[in-house]
Order: sequence, then C-alpha cells, then structure tokens
Amino acid sequence: MQVRLDQLDAHLQRGLRPLYTIHGDEPLLAQEACDAIRAAARAAGHTERTVHTVVGAHFDWGGLLGAAQALSLFADRRLIEIRIPGGKPGKEGSEALQRYCEALSQDVVTLVVLPRLDKAALKSAWFTALDGAGLTVRVDPVERKVLPQWIAQRLAAQGQRVQPGEAGQRTLAFFADRVEGNLLAAHQEIQKLGLLYPAGELSFEQIEAAVLNVARYNVAKLSEAVLAGQTGRVLRILDGLEAEGEAPVLVHWTLAEDIRALKRVKDALAAGRPLPVALRDQRVWGVKEKLFERAVPRLSDTGVLALLDAAAICDGLVKGLKHPDWPLEPWAALRRLALMATEAVAGPTLRGRLALLP
Repeated sequence: MQVRLDQLDAHLQRGLRPLYTIHGDEPLLAQEACDAIRAAARAAGHTERTVHTVVGAHFDWGGLLGAAQALSLFADRRLIEIRIPGGKPGKEGSEALQRYCEALSQDVVTLVVLPRLDKAALKSAWFTALDGAGLTVRVDPVERKVLPQWIAQRLAAQGQRVQPGEAGQRTLAFFADRVEGNLLAAHQEIQKLGLLYPAGELSFEQIEAAVLNVARYNVAKLSEAVLAGQTGRVLRILDGLEAEGEAPVLVHWTLAEDIRALKRVKDALAAGRPLPVALRDQRVWGVKEKLFERAVPRLSDTGVLALLDAAAICDGLVKGLKHPDWPLEPWAALRRLALMATEAVAGPTLRGRLALLP
C-alpha cells in the first residue's frame, strides 16, 4: 500500500504494519521517515534492532531469511532493517524478498530502505511484493516552488515565524534561494536559527545574517528553470554550477538537448500530431512535460531556429573555438544561450538585457 510521506505519522498512530518500504533520493526526508518508524517500533516493544546492508553480488540472502524466522535471544519483538543502496537486489535477492514477504511475523517489523527507483524497478516482482505486504512511502525532493512553505513549516515547528504578508514571503524566498538543492543543510540552518534566536517573529536582517549560502544546483534544475522562464533562478544556477566546477560541455549539452527537443515537438505539431503524443514521442515526461506544454505554444518557428543556431555556436565556444559576435569565455557564452532560451519561452522580458552581457 502506497502512502504519501505526510500521511506516514497518521498511519503509525493507528498501529504498526509488519513491513515498511521507504524509497527516494532525498536523504533528510528519508532519514526522518525511517526515524519515525523506528520510534513507533520501539514504543510497541520492538527493542532489538538488526541491520542488513545489501552490497555487492554475494550478500547472504539465506542468512537474512533465517534471521527473520529465528527466535530472538534478547527481546520478544524485533526490528529488522534491510538497506539496498544500489536499488537492485538481483535475481537471488528478488526471489528472497518475495519469500520474505510471504513469511512475515507479527513479532518482527521490517524496514526496507531504497534509493529512488526507476519505472522498471517499481514494476518488478520484488517491489510489488514489498508494496503488497506492507506500507510503501516514496520520498520526493522538495521542489523550489514549495521550498518557502517547507521552510515556514519547519520554523513553525520550533516556534518561529517570519513577518506576515509580502515582507515575510520575500524573506522566505531569500532563505529558499540560499538553501535550494541542499535540504539537509536547509534543515541545519533552520535549527541554527532556533539556537540563535528566541521563539517568535524573525526579521529579514536576522535571517540574512545567520543563514549561509549552501545552495547546490545541478544541470537538471537549470533545464527546469530555463523552460519555466525563471530568469533570476537561471543566473543563480549558472553561477552555482560554475563555482562548483561543473563542466561547461555538460551544461551546454543539457541546454542544447532541450532546444532540439523543442524543435522536434514544434515540427510534430506542424505535422498535425497532438501535443501529448508529440511529447511522448520525444520522451518528455514528468516535470518537463508540464514545462514543455507551457513553453511550446509561446515559441515561434523563427525563435526555435535562432536558438538552434545559437546552440551550435555555443558548442564551438565551449570546445575552444571563437566567434566574432559571442564572448570568448565559455560560461559567458552559456549565460547568453540560457538567457536566449529563457526569453524565448517566457516572452520578451529580457529584450535588451543580452546586449549588456560581456
């Protein structure tokens, strides 16, 4: 049975299940979910805890099955954790997990911890067995648009809040910009505010002075920001990627792939194919699917062709070639290309600004 992360506490209050599966790629939230299950298990008398980590191809699955069925020497009830950091138990592990789910005991609570799983893993026999035998919680990252609300909720939990109204929203947006992509550090910065200041209202000046810039970015987030037309965020992410030593070639490849995909979708629409079909044919789904749905109608045919030409020029620049009308420095060229794409999907909000670029 699959439930949302925010539903887990309510399920735990109604009683323990014999099996819990946590999967996702947000370490902080996954750790908190596991801690909640461990606390509920201890409160219910499952005081003996054993941990099995599946690493490599020679894990002793038979020993795990035997340990689950053996009588405890120290307590009547146990908590068994099975950690599979690679996300793939293999053929032997798949069969063992299915057998494990068929022989669950009420005296044992099992917690299975997995990373983010692809579609094939989610449809596999072993994961289907885990999901059918217990409670499954998928841990998704906190996206940028909901990060200010997440920060406000965490502050409220320790008795603190920002100013009401627009001033408070600006404060939360500033906070989010400093911790985006690094939720564990965001949690630590929030805890730091609890140590530095008493309960009550926090001013912008207090947060500005206390919260470090610990944001972490990746090229996937850059792609999303460009397609969403978020100019300021695009520039922040590019600055962050450059500071972190990301390869300009990889950044260019990501931008160019999006531009080529936009062109192919435009061509498919011109040929009479419906937008959902065109997006599926180009393997555009998830978050990007919604962004493409908004971006494609705003793009003109000439605008897409101009972006393709710019991507080709920028490709040479990041590989050491020169162009008389473009900056020599690769990151400056990437900024120009990213801003051109952002302008194309968001309207002429940046017109005239490109001329200011070096």
